[in-house]
Amino acid sequence: MVDLEEQQAVEEAQRDPSRFADLYDRHFDRVYAFVARRVRDRHLAEDLTSDVFHRALQRLPQFEQRGVPFGAWLMRIAANAVVDHWKAAGRQQPIEEEPSEIPPDELEAADERARLFREVRRLPAEQRQVIVGRFVKEQSIKEIAHDLNKSEGAVKQLQLRALENLRKRMRESHD
Repeated sequence: MVDLEEQQAVEEAQRDPSRFADLYDRHFDRVYAFVARRVRDRHLAEDLTSDVFHRALQRLPQFEQRGVPFGAWLMRIAANAVVDHWKAAGRQQPIEEEPSEIPPDELEAADERARLFREVRRLPAEQRQVIVGRFVKEQSIKEIAHDLNKSEGAVKQLQLRALENLRKRMRESHD
């Protein structure tokens, strides 16, 4: 079923490309999560996600509402961008299914990671810095302590509180 609010946002963006930002904001986390899981390199995932939205903006005038959500169309573009990357890199394509046939569990996993990204952004600043440092930048506790001008014990406490907050928020979002 097509979301009427999304359909309206697509139509507005087709008339005025500057309105594409609304669609970008709505779908960025999901597309990034999908791409990041398949390439497992943050910088490459960022580049490919940017490419997905660039391709989508270029092809937006050809997009037609035929009962397929805009988000599904974006995910197809994302799958194709990943395939194109692996082909250009001269590697075997890591995607076994056809890009147009993304399994529902893969989309659910991308949605779950997108929800986690949103929750990390909602953390207090220092907790967010610790989580990003530890799990995105793969920094040590010592490196983060230096960056934040805090003791290693304080950074461990921030990490613990951040993880507890994330667990709580993720559970609440499932209920």
